[in-house]
Amino acid sequence: MTKRLIYTCLILVATAAISMAQAPENWFNLDKGADGVQGVSTERVYETLLKGKSGETVIVAVIDSGVDTDHEDLNDVMWVNEDEIPGNGIDDDRNGYVDDIHGWNFIGGKDGKNVGADTYEVTRLYAKYKPIYENANREKLSKKQKKQYDTYLKCKEEVEDKLSTATERHSQMEQTKTMIMGGLEAVEKALGDKEFSQENVEAIEGDDPALAMGKNILGRVFAEGEEVESLDAVREEVNEQIDGALEYYGNQMKYAYNPEFDTRDIIGDNYANQTEKGYGNNDYEGPDAFHGTHVAGIIAASRKNDVGMDGVADNVQIMTIRAVPDGDERDKDVANAIRYAVDNGASIVNMSFGKGYSWNKKVVDDAVKYAAKNDVLLVHAAGNSALDTDEASNFPNDKYKKAGLFAKKMAPNWIEVGALSWKGGEDSPASFSNYAVENVDIFAPGTAIYSTTPDNNYRNAQGTSMASPVVAGVAAMIRSYFPELTAEQVKQCLLDSSVKQNMNVKQPGSDELVPFSKLCVTGGVVNSFTAVKKAMNMKGKKKVKKSTTSKAAMP
Repeated sequence: MTKRLIYTCLILVATAAISMAQAPENWFNLDKGADGVQGVSTERVYETLLKGKSGETVIVAVIDSGVDTDHEDLNDVMWVNEDEIPGNGIDDDRNGYVDDIHGWNFIGGKDGKNVGADTYEVTRLYAKYKPIYENANREKLSKKQKKQYDTYLKCKEEVEDKLSTATERHSQMEQTKTMIMGGLEAVEKALGDKEFSQENVEAIEGDDPALAMGKNILGRVFAEGEEVESLDAVREEVNEQIDGALEYYGNQMKYAYNPEFDTRDIIGDNYANQTEKGYGNNDYEGPDAFHGTHVAGIIAASRKNDVGMDGVADNVQIMTIRAVPDGDERDKDVANAIRYAVDNGASIVNMSFGKGYSWNKKVVDDAVKYAAKNDVLLVHAAGNSALDTDEASNFPNDKYKKAGLFAKKMAPNWIEVGALSWKGGEDSPASFSNYAVENVDIFAPGTAIYSTTPDNNYRNAQGTSMASPVVAGVAAMIRSYFPELTAEQVKQCLLDSSVKQNMNVKQPGSDELVPFSKLCVTGGVVNSFTAVKKAMNMKGKKKVKKSTTSKAAMP
Protein backbone atom coordinates (compact mmCIF):
# COMPACT_ATOMS: atom_id res chain seq x y z
CA MET A 1 0.00 0.00 0.00
CA THR A 2 1.61 3.27 -1.10
CA LYS A 3 1.38 6.64 0.62
CA ARG A 4 0.70 8.24 -2.74
CA LEU A 5 -2.45 6.14 -3.11
CA ILE A 6 -3.63 6.87 0.41
CA TYR A 7 -3.16 10.60 -0.15
CA THR A 8 -5.25 10.29 -3.30
CA CYS A 9 -7.94 8.59 -1.23
CA LEU A 10 -7.84 11.37 1.31
CA ILE A 11 -8.69 14.08 -1.17
CA LEU A 12 -11.05 11.69 -2.96
CA VAL A 13 -9.70 12.39 -6.43
CA ALA A 14 -10.18 9.56 -8.89
CA THR A 15 -7.01 9.74 -10.94
CA ALA A 16 -5.14 6.90 -12.57
CA ALA A 17 -1.68 6.16 -11.25
CA ILE A 18 1.06 6.63 -13.80
CA SER A 19 3.87 4.18 -13.37
CA MET A 20 7.35 5.20 -14.39
CA ALA A 21 10.85 3.88 -14.04
CA GLN A 22 12.78 4.89 -10.97
CA ALA A 23 15.93 6.97 -11.01
CA PRO A 24 19.20 5.10 -10.45
CA GLU A 25 20.06 5.43 -6.77
CA ASN A 26 23.31 7.29 -7.36
CA TRP A 27 22.28 9.06 -10.55
CA PHE A 28 23.62 12.49 -9.67
CA ASN A 29 27.16 11.03 -9.68
CA LEU A 30 26.71 9.16 -12.96
CA ASP A 31 27.68 10.04 -16.53
CA LYS A 32 25.37 10.67 -19.49
CA GLY A 33 27.48 8.73 -21.97
CA ALA A 34 28.20 5.73 -19.78
CA ASP A 35 25.02 5.53 -17.72
CA GLY A 36 22.30 7.26 -19.77
CA VAL A 37 21.43 9.93 -17.19
CA GLN A 38 22.70 13.50 -17.00
CA GLY A 39 24.58 13.21 -13.75
CA VAL A 40 27.73 15.20 -13.04
CA SER A 41 30.20 12.42 -14.01
CA THR A 42 31.72 12.13 -10.52
CA GLU A 43 32.66 8.48 -10.81
CA ARG A 44 34.08 9.00 -14.29
CA VAL A 45 36.36 11.86 -13.25
CA TYR A 46 37.78 9.98 -10.24
CA GLU A 47 38.44 6.93 -12.40
CA THR A 48 40.19 8.93 -15.14
CA LEU A 49 41.38 12.54 -14.83
CA LEU A 50 41.92 12.49 -11.06
CA LYS A 51 43.07 8.90 -10.71
CA GLY A 52 46.25 8.69 -8.65
CA LYS A 53 46.19 12.39 -7.84
CA SER A 54 45.91 13.88 -4.37
CA GLY A 55 44.16 17.07 -3.40
CA GLU A 56 44.15 19.52 -0.51
CA THR A 57 41.48 19.42 2.19
CA VAL A 58 38.65 21.88 1.56
CA ILE A 59 36.22 23.09 4.22
CA VAL A 60 32.63 23.44 3.01
CA ALA A 61 30.22 25.22 5.31
CA VAL A 62 26.61 24.02 5.22
CA ILE A 63 24.28 26.78 6.42
CA ASP A 64 21.09 24.85 7.02
CA SER A 65 18.76 23.27 9.58
CA GLY A 66 21.54 21.33 11.31
CA VAL A 67 23.57 18.20 10.59
CA ASP A 68 23.75 14.83 12.36
CA THR A 69 27.49 14.93 13.01
CA ASP A 70 27.52 11.31 14.25
CA HIS A 71 26.08 9.86 11.05
CA GLU A 72 28.07 6.82 9.86
CA ASP A 73 28.64 8.43 6.45
CA LEU A 74 29.50 11.90 7.77
CA ASN A 75 31.39 11.54 11.06
CA ASP A 76 34.72 11.07 9.25
CA VAL A 77 34.23 14.21 7.14
CA MET A 78 33.05 16.67 9.79
CA TRP A 79 35.17 19.77 10.32
CA VAL A 80 36.86 19.85 13.72
CA ASN A 81 37.93 23.13 15.26
CA GLU A 82 41.31 22.01 16.56
CA ASP A 83 41.83 25.28 18.44
CA GLU A 84 38.84 24.54 20.68
CA ILE A 85 38.85 22.08 23.60
CA PRO A 86 35.54 20.13 23.58
CA GLY A 87 33.15 20.57 26.46
CA ASN A 88 35.21 22.82 28.73
CA GLY A 89 32.82 25.77 28.46
CA ILE A 90 35.66 28.10 27.42
CA ASP A 91 36.14 30.00 24.18
CA ASP A 92 39.64 28.59 23.73
CA ASP A 93 40.29 30.09 20.29
CA ARG A 94 38.65 33.40 21.27
CA ASN A 95 36.50 33.55 18.16
CA GLY A 96 33.42 34.50 20.19
CA TYR A 97 31.84 31.03 20.18
CA VAL A 98 32.24 28.60 23.07
CA ASP A 99 32.94 24.92 22.27
CA ASP A 100 32.26 25.34 18.55
CA ILE A 101 33.84 22.01 17.64
CA HIS A 102 31.97 21.31 14.37
CA GLY A 103 30.36 24.69 13.74
CA TRP A 104 27.70 26.82 15.40
CA ASN A 105 23.95 27.22 15.89
CA PHE A 106 22.66 30.77 15.44
CA ILE A 107 19.05 29.84 16.20
CA GLY A 108 19.55 28.48 19.67
CA GLY A 109 19.83 29.97 23.14
CA LYS A 110 22.69 29.81 25.61
CA ASP A 111 20.48 27.64 27.82
CA GLY A 112 20.48 24.93 25.14
CA LYS A 113 16.97 25.59 23.83
CA ASN A 114 16.47 25.72 20.06
CA VAL A 115 14.16 27.31 17.54
CA GLY A 116 12.14 24.73 15.65
CA ALA A 117 9.21 26.39 13.91
CA ASP A 118 9.38 30.07 13.03
CA THR A 119 7.41 32.62 11.05
CA TYR A 120 7.83 33.54 7.40
CA GLU A 121 9.52 36.84 6.59
CA VAL A 122 6.30 38.20 5.10
CA THR A 123 4.64 37.67 8.48
CA ARG A 124 7.43 39.49 10.32
CA LEU A 125 7.22 42.46 7.98
CA TYR A 126 3.45 42.57 8.39
CA ALA A 127 3.85 42.56 12.18
CA LYS A 128 6.55 45.24 11.96
CA TYR A 129 4.55 47.68 9.84
CA LYS A 130 1.04 47.05 11.14
CA PRO A 131 1.22 49.33 14.21
CA ILE A 132 2.77 52.06 12.05
CA TYR A 133 0.57 51.98 8.95
CA GLU A 134 -2.67 50.22 9.95
CA ASN A 135 -4.59 53.52 10.04
CA ALA A 136 -2.28 55.61 7.87
CA ASN A 137 -3.34 57.95 5.05
CA ARG A 138 -1.01 57.24 2.14
CA GLU A 139 -1.36 60.74 0.73
CA LYS A 140 0.21 62.22 3.84
CA LEU A 141 3.24 59.95 3.83
CA SER A 142 6.76 60.69 2.64
CA LYS A 143 8.23 58.85 -0.35
CA LYS A 144 10.06 56.40 1.92
CA GLN A 145 6.95 55.88 4.06
CA LYS A 146 4.81 55.26 0.99
CA LYS A 147 7.16 52.48 -0.06
CA GLN A 148 6.90 50.90 3.40
CA TYR A 149 3.12 51.39 3.39
CA ASP A 150 2.81 49.59 0.06
CA THR A 151 4.95 46.74 1.42
CA TYR A 152 2.68 46.59 4.46
CA LEU A 153 -0.46 46.29 2.30
CA LYS A 154 1.14 43.56 0.17
CA CYS A 155 2.26 41.61 3.23
CA LYS A 156 -1.10 42.09 4.94
CA GLU A 157 -2.98 40.66 1.97
CA GLU A 158 -0.67 37.65 1.68
CA VAL A 159 -0.60 36.83 5.39
CA GLU A 160 -4.35 37.15 5.90
CA ASP A 161 -5.09 35.13 2.75
CA LYS A 162 -2.66 32.34 3.67
CA LEU A 163 -3.87 32.25 7.26
CA SER A 164 -7.49 32.02 6.11
CA THR A 165 -6.64 29.24 3.66
CA ALA A 166 -4.68 27.27 6.28
CA THR A 167 -7.54 27.58 8.77
CA GLU A 168 -10.08 26.42 6.22
CA ARG A 169 -8.00 23.46 5.03
CA HIS A 170 -7.17 22.40 8.57
CA SER A 171 -10.89 22.25 9.28
CA GLN A 172 -11.51 20.34 6.04
CA MET A 173 -8.83 17.79 6.91
CA GLU A 174 -10.36 17.25 10.35
CA GLN A 175 -13.74 16.63 8.70
CA THR A 176 -12.12 14.35 6.10
CA LYS A 177 -10.45 12.32 8.83
CA THR A 178 -13.77 11.89 10.65
CA MET A 179 -15.49 10.80 7.43
CA ILE A 180 -12.79 8.33 6.39
CA MET A 181 -12.45 6.77 9.82
CA GLY A 182 -16.21 6.52 10.01
CA GLY A 183 -16.24 4.80 6.62
CA LEU A 184 -13.61 2.25 7.63
CA GLU A 185 -15.44 1.60 10.89
CA ALA A 186 -18.66 0.99 8.94
CA VAL A 187 -16.90 -1.56 6.74
CA GLU A 188 -15.42 -3.28 9.77
CA LYS A 189 -18.86 -3.51 11.38
CA ALA A 190 -20.44 -4.85 8.17
CA LEU A 191 -17.76 -7.52 7.82
CA GLY A 192 -18.41 -8.85 11.29
CA ASP A 193 -16.51 -12.12 11.71
CA LYS A 194 -15.71 -12.43 8.00
CA GLU A 195 -12.12 -12.28 6.85
CA PHE A 196 -10.87 -8.91 5.64
CA SER A 197 -10.35 -9.38 1.90
CA GLN A 198 -11.13 -7.61 -1.34
CA GLU A 199 -13.82 -10.16 -2.18
CA ASN A 200 -15.60 -9.79 1.15
CA VAL A 201 -15.42 -6.00 1.11
CA GLU A 202 -16.85 -5.82 -2.41
CA ALA A 203 -19.67 -8.19 -1.39
CA ILE A 204 -20.93 -5.83 1.33
CA GLU A 205 -24.33 -4.38 0.51
CA GLY A 206 -26.04 -1.29 1.87
CA ASP A 207 -26.71 2.33 1.00
CA ASP A 208 -25.32 3.92 4.16
CA PRO A 209 -23.11 6.90 3.10
CA ALA A 210 -20.41 5.99 5.62
CA LEU A 211 -20.30 2.44 4.29
CA ALA A 212 -20.05 3.71 0.72
CA MET A 213 -17.18 5.95 1.73
CA GLY A 214 -15.29 3.05 3.33
CA LYS A 215 -15.83 0.77 0.34
CA ASN A 216 -14.71 3.52 -2.03
CA ILE A 217 -11.44 4.04 -0.14
CA LEU A 218 -10.68 0.36 0.17
CA GLY A 219 -11.55 -0.16 -3.48
CA ARG A 220 -8.79 2.27 -4.40
CA VAL A 221 -6.37 0.54 -2.06
CA PHE A 222 -7.11 -2.88 -3.56
CA ALA A 223 -6.87 -1.45 -7.09
CA GLU A 224 -3.25 -0.53 -6.43
CA GLY A 225 -2.49 -4.24 -6.49
CA GLU A 226 -0.49 -4.33 -3.27
CA GLU A 227 -1.26 -6.71 -0.45
CA VAL A 228 -3.26 -5.11 2.37
CA GLU A 229 -2.89 -7.00 5.61
CA SER A 230 -5.73 -5.54 7.65
CA LEU A 231 -8.07 -2.65 8.20
CA ASP A 232 -5.81 -1.53 11.01
CA ALA A 233 -2.95 -1.18 8.53
CA VAL A 234 -5.15 1.01 6.32
CA ARG A 235 -6.20 3.10 9.30
CA GLU A 236 -2.58 3.56 10.36
CA GLU A 237 -1.54 4.74 6.90
CA VAL A 238 -4.51 7.10 6.60
CA ASN A 239 -3.85 8.51 10.05
CA GLU A 240 -0.23 9.16 9.19
CA GLN A 241 -1.11 11.02 6.02
CA ILE A 242 -3.97 13.08 7.48
CA ASP A 243 -2.05 13.89 10.64
CA GLY A 244 0.82 15.10 8.46
CA ALA A 245 -1.55 17.45 6.63
CA LEU A 246 -3.10 18.60 9.90
CA GLU A 247 0.35 19.34 11.30
CA TYR A 248 1.29 21.26 8.14
CA TYR A 249 -1.76 23.51 8.18
CA GLY A 250 -1.66 23.74 11.97
CA ASN A 251 1.93 24.99 11.84
CA GLN A 252 0.95 27.61 9.28
CA MET A 253 -1.77 28.81 11.64
CA LYS A 254 0.30 28.71 14.84
CA TYR A 255 3.69 29.76 13.53
CA ALA A 256 4.35 30.59 9.87
CA TYR A 257 1.55 33.15 9.34
CA ASN A 258 0.97 34.11 12.97
CA PRO A 259 2.14 37.73 13.45
CA GLU A 260 2.01 37.30 17.24
CA PHE A 261 4.56 34.46 17.25
CA ASP A 262 8.21 35.38 17.92
CA THR A 263 11.15 33.06 18.59
CA ARG A 264 13.85 35.55 19.54
CA ASP A 265 13.11 35.11 23.25
CA ILE A 266 14.53 31.60 22.85
CA ILE A 267 17.75 32.94 21.38
CA GLY A 268 18.07 35.90 23.74
CA ASP A 269 19.76 38.27 21.30
CA ASN A 270 19.00 41.92 20.67
CA TYR A 271 17.21 41.53 17.35
CA ALA A 272 17.23 45.28 16.76
CA ASN A 273 21.03 45.05 16.59
CA GLN A 274 21.47 43.43 13.19
CA THR A 275 25.28 43.34 13.48
CA GLU A 276 25.34 41.62 16.88
CA LYS A 277 27.52 38.51 17.11
CA GLY A 278 28.25 35.81 19.65
CA TYR A 279 24.70 34.59 20.35
CA GLY A 280 23.52 31.00 19.87
CA ASN A 281 24.84 27.61 21.03
CA ASN A 282 26.75 24.59 19.78
CA ASP A 283 23.81 22.24 19.19
CA TYR A 284 24.69 21.40 15.58
CA GLU A 285 21.71 19.11 15.02
CA GLY A 286 18.75 20.99 16.49
CA PRO A 287 15.22 19.56 16.60
CA ASP A 288 15.13 18.48 12.94
CA ALA A 289 18.37 17.96 11.02
CA PHE A 290 16.87 16.09 8.06
CA HIS A 291 17.46 18.83 5.50
CA GLY A 292 20.98 19.77 6.53
CA THR A 293 22.10 16.15 6.91
CA HIS A 294 20.79 15.34 3.43
CA VAL A 295 22.62 18.34 1.96
CA ALA A 296 25.88 17.46 3.73
CA GLY A 297 25.79 13.91 2.38
CA ILE A 298 25.40 15.08 -1.21
CA ILE A 299 28.51 17.21 -0.90
CA ALA A 300 30.80 14.91 1.01
CA ALA A 301 29.42 11.61 2.35
CA SER A 302 32.49 9.44 2.78
CA ARG A 303 33.64 7.85 -0.48
CA LYS A 304 35.89 5.36 1.28
CA ASN A 305 33.76 3.55 3.85
CA ASP A 306 31.65 1.24 1.64
CA VAL A 307 28.40 2.18 3.40
CA GLY A 308 25.36 4.19 2.40
CA MET A 309 26.14 6.49 -0.51
CA ASP A 310 28.99 8.57 -1.90
CA GLY A 311 29.14 12.34 -1.89
CA VAL A 312 30.44 14.30 -4.85
CA ALA A 313 33.73 15.42 -3.32
CA ASP A 314 36.55 13.78 -1.44
CA ASN A 315 39.07 15.74 0.65
CA VAL A 316 36.21 17.70 2.22
CA GLN A 317 35.40 18.69 5.78
CA ILE A 318 31.81 19.75 6.50
CA MET A 319 31.34 22.72 8.81
CA THR A 320 27.74 22.81 10.04
CA ILE A 321 26.15 26.18 10.75
CA ARG A 322 22.54 26.08 11.90
CA ALA A 323 20.55 29.15 10.81
CA VAL A 324 17.47 27.76 9.03
CA PRO A 325 14.33 26.97 11.08
CA ASP A 326 11.04 25.41 10.01
CA GLY A 327 10.03 28.71 8.48
CA ASP A 328 12.07 31.52 6.94
CA GLU A 329 15.67 32.11 7.93
CA ARG A 330 16.48 35.58 9.25
CA ASP A 331 18.94 37.90 7.54
CA LYS A 332 20.84 38.60 10.74
CA ASP A 333 21.48 34.87 11.27
CA VAL A 334 22.43 34.28 7.64
CA ALA A 335 24.91 37.15 7.69
CA ASN A 336 26.52 35.87 10.88
CA ALA A 337 26.61 32.34 9.49
CA ILE A 338 28.47 33.49 6.37
CA ARG A 339 30.95 35.48 8.45
CA TYR A 340 31.48 32.54 10.82
CA ALA A 341 32.23 30.29 7.84
CA VAL A 342 34.73 32.75 6.39
CA ASP A 343 36.47 33.43 9.70
CA ASN A 344 36.87 29.74 10.49
CA GLY A 345 38.40 28.60 7.25
CA ALA A 346 35.59 27.60 4.88
CA SER A 347 36.36 28.20 1.21
CA ILE A 348 32.87 27.21 0.00
CA VAL A 349 29.49 27.89 1.59
CA ASN A 350 26.34 26.02 0.57
CA MET A 351 23.05 27.84 1.15
CA SER A 352 20.00 25.67 0.40
CA PHE A 353 17.34 28.13 1.55
CA GLY A 354 15.49 31.20 0.34
CA LYS A 355 12.44 33.43 0.73
CA GLY A 356 10.38 36.04 -1.08
CA TYR A 357 11.05 38.97 1.28
CA SER A 358 14.08 40.39 3.04
CA TRP A 359 14.17 42.12 6.43
CA ASN A 360 17.66 43.60 6.08
CA LYS A 361 19.29 42.84 2.75
CA LYS A 362 22.23 45.13 3.45
CA VAL A 363 23.48 43.07 6.40
CA VAL A 364 23.53 39.98 4.15
CA ASP A 365 25.11 41.93 1.27
CA ASP A 366 27.90 43.05 3.59
CA ALA A 367 28.54 39.44 4.60
CA VAL A 368 28.58 38.37 0.94
CA LYS A 369 31.13 41.12 0.19
CA TYR A 370 33.17 39.90 3.15
CA ALA A 371 33.17 36.39 1.70
CA ALA A 372 34.20 37.73 -1.71
CA LYS A 373 37.06 39.72 -0.17
CA ASN A 374 38.28 36.56 1.53
CA ASP A 375 38.05 34.30 -1.54
CA VAL A 376 35.04 32.27 -0.40
CA LEU A 377 32.60 30.85 -2.96
CA LEU A 378 28.86 30.99 -2.15
CA VAL A 379 26.52 28.43 -3.73
CA HIS A 380 22.78 29.08 -3.40
CA ALA A 381 19.60 27.18 -4.29
CA ALA A 382 17.36 29.04 -6.74
CA GLY A 383 14.07 28.01 -5.07
CA ASN A 384 11.20 25.63 -5.71
CA SER A 385 8.28 27.80 -6.83
CA ALA A 386 8.62 27.38 -10.62
CA LEU A 387 9.13 31.14 -10.90
CA ASP A 388 11.21 33.32 -13.18
CA THR A 389 13.45 35.03 -10.62
CA ASP A 390 14.33 37.74 -13.12
CA GLU A 391 10.78 38.86 -12.34
CA ALA A 392 9.99 37.42 -8.89
CA SER A 393 11.96 38.23 -5.74
CA ASN A 394 14.12 35.54 -4.19
CA PHE A 395 16.40 36.26 -1.23
CA PRO A 396 19.27 36.09 -0.56
CA ASN A 397 20.71 36.86 -3.97
CA ASP A 398 23.85 38.17 -5.64
CA LYS A 399 22.55 41.66 -6.43
CA TYR A 400 23.70 44.23 -3.92
CA LYS A 401 20.95 46.53 -2.72
CA LYS A 402 23.21 49.56 -2.65
CA ALA A 403 26.40 49.94 -4.63
CA GLY A 404 28.52 52.99 -5.18
CA LEU A 405 29.02 54.55 -8.60
CA PHE A 406 32.11 52.47 -9.36
CA ALA A 407 31.40 49.53 -7.06
CA LYS A 408 30.43 46.07 -8.20
CA LYS A 409 26.65 45.63 -8.36
CA MET A 410 26.72 41.84 -8.22
CA ALA A 411 28.64 39.37 -6.10
CA PRO A 412 31.39 37.79 -8.22
CA ASN A 413 31.66 34.80 -5.87
CA TRP A 414 28.02 33.61 -6.09
CA ILE A 415 26.52 30.68 -8.03
CA GLU A 416 22.73 30.33 -8.27
CA VAL A 417 21.54 26.79 -8.98
CA GLY A 418 18.37 25.39 -10.56
CA ALA A 419 17.24 21.75 -10.30
CA LEU A 420 17.52 19.12 -13.03
CA SER A 421 15.37 15.99 -13.30
CA TRP A 422 16.84 12.58 -14.09
CA LYS A 423 14.17 11.98 -16.74
CA GLY A 424 15.89 13.91 -19.53
CA GLY A 425 14.40 15.20 -22.75
CA GLU A 426 11.54 17.68 -22.44
CA ASP A 427 11.30 16.88 -18.73
CA SER A 428 14.94 17.76 -17.99
CA PRO A 429 14.23 20.76 -15.75
CA ALA A 430 12.57 19.80 -12.46
CA SER A 431 8.95 20.93 -12.72
CA PHE A 432 9.25 22.90 -9.45
CA SER A 433 12.56 24.67 -10.10
CA ASN A 434 12.90 28.42 -10.27
CA TYR A 435 14.69 29.62 -13.38
CA ALA A 436 15.97 32.85 -14.93
CA VAL A 437 18.10 33.73 -17.91
CA GLU A 438 20.02 36.26 -15.80
CA ASN A 439 19.60 35.32 -12.12
CA VAL A 440 20.08 31.52 -12.28
CA ASP A 441 23.55 30.47 -13.38
CA ILE A 442 23.41 26.73 -13.90
CA PHE A 443 21.35 23.59 -13.30
CA ALA A 444 22.31 20.44 -11.39
CA PRO A 445 20.60 17.16 -10.41
CA GLY A 446 17.84 17.89 -7.93
CA THR A 447 15.16 15.16 -8.06
CA ALA A 448 15.23 11.68 -6.50
CA ILE A 449 18.53 12.45 -4.78
CA TYR A 450 19.50 9.67 -2.38
CA SER A 451 21.49 10.91 0.57
CA THR A 452 22.11 10.79 4.31
CA THR A 453 19.41 11.50 6.89
CA PRO A 454 19.63 11.53 10.71
CA ASP A 455 20.27 8.39 12.78
CA ASN A 456 22.29 6.57 10.12
CA ASN A 457 19.42 6.57 7.66
CA TYR A 458 19.22 7.41 3.95
CA ARG A 459 16.37 8.72 1.82
CA ASN A 460 15.45 10.35 -1.47
CA ALA A 461 14.63 14.03 -1.47
CA GLN A 462 14.21 16.65 -4.14
CA GLY A 463 14.52 20.38 -4.58
CA THR A 464 16.97 23.04 -5.64
CA SER A 465 18.15 22.43 -2.06
CA MET A 466 19.62 19.18 -3.38
CA ALA A 467 20.94 20.70 -6.62
CA SER A 468 22.94 23.39 -4.82
CA PRO A 469 25.13 20.94 -2.84
CA VAL A 470 25.84 19.01 -6.03
CA VAL A 471 27.40 22.19 -7.40
CA ALA A 472 29.11 22.88 -4.07
CA GLY A 473 30.58 19.38 -4.25
CA VAL A 474 31.97 19.91 -7.75
CA ALA A 475 33.34 23.29 -6.65
CA ALA A 476 35.02 21.60 -3.67
CA MET A 477 36.59 19.07 -6.03
CA ILE A 478 38.07 21.89 -8.12
CA ARG A 479 39.29 23.83 -5.08
CA SER A 480 40.89 20.66 -3.71
CA TYR A 481 42.80 19.56 -6.80
CA PHE A 482 43.43 23.06 -8.19
CA PRO A 483 44.01 25.18 -5.06
CA GLU A 484 45.67 27.95 -7.06
CA LEU A 485 42.27 28.93 -8.54
CA THR A 486 40.36 31.69 -6.78
CA ALA A 487 36.65 31.54 -5.90
CA GLU A 488 35.82 33.67 -8.94
CA GLN A 489 37.90 31.40 -11.17
CA VAL A 490 36.18 28.30 -9.78
CA LYS A 491 32.82 29.87 -10.52
CA GLN A 492 33.89 30.69 -14.07
CA CYS A 493 35.33 27.19 -14.48
CA LEU A 494 32.02 25.55 -13.53
CA LEU A 495 29.94 27.87 -15.69
CA ASP A 496 32.19 27.74 -18.75
CA SER A 497 32.44 23.94 -18.61
CA SER A 498 28.72 23.29 -18.14
CA VAL A 499 27.19 20.71 -20.47
CA LYS A 500 24.89 22.66 -22.78
CA GLN A 501 21.35 21.31 -23.15
CA ASN A 502 20.62 22.22 -26.76
CA MET A 503 16.94 21.32 -26.80
CA ASN A 504 13.48 22.58 -26.04
CA VAL A 505 12.19 21.64 -22.61
CA LYS A 506 9.12 22.21 -20.49
CA GLN A 507 9.35 25.50 -18.68
CA PRO A 508 8.99 24.70 -14.97
CA GLY A 509 5.41 25.11 -13.83
CA SER A 510 3.93 24.66 -17.32
CA ASP A 511 3.93 22.49 -20.43
CA GLU A 512 5.24 25.31 -22.61
CA LEU A 513 8.34 24.28 -24.53
CA VAL A 514 11.24 26.73 -24.38
CA PRO A 515 14.95 26.46 -25.17
CA PHE A 516 16.91 25.30 -22.12
CA SER A 517 19.08 28.37 -22.72
CA LYS A 518 16.14 30.49 -21.54
CA LEU A 519 16.26 28.91 -18.07
CA CYS A 520 19.74 29.96 -16.90
CA VAL A 521 22.82 31.95 -17.78
CA THR A 522 24.81 28.99 -19.11
CA GLY A 523 21.97 26.98 -20.63
CA GLY A 524 23.71 23.97 -19.17
CA VAL A 525 24.28 21.48 -16.36
CA VAL A 526 27.30 21.35 -14.05
CA ASN A 527 29.74 18.53 -14.81
CA SER A 528 32.81 17.50 -12.85
CA PHE A 529 34.62 15.86 -15.77
CA THR A 530 34.42 18.89 -18.06
CA ALA A 531 35.15 21.19 -15.10
CA VAL A 532 38.34 19.34 -14.23
CA LYS A 533 39.44 19.41 -17.87
CA LYS A 534 38.78 23.15 -17.91
CA ALA A 535 40.67 23.68 -14.64
CA MET A 536 43.70 21.82 -16.00
CA ASN A 537 44.13 24.58 -18.56
CA MET A 538 43.48 27.55 -16.28
CA LYS A 539 46.26 29.69 -14.85
CA GLY A 540 45.61 30.25 -11.17
CA LYS A 541 45.74 33.66 -9.56
CA LYS A 542 47.25 34.44 -6.19
CA LYS A 543 44.82 33.29 -3.50
CA VAL A 544 43.44 35.88 -1.11
CA LYS A 545 44.76 35.35 2.40
CA LYS A 546 42.11 34.49 4.96
CA SER A 547 41.23 37.45 7.16
CA THR A 548 41.20 37.00 10.93
CA THR A 549 39.99 40.54 11.66
CA SER A 550 36.61 39.45 13.01
CA LYS A 551 38.20 36.85 15.30
CA ALA A 552 40.63 39.34 16.74
CA ALA A 553 37.82 41.80 17.33
CA MET A 554 35.84 39.36 19.42
CA PRO A 555 36.13 39.67 23.20
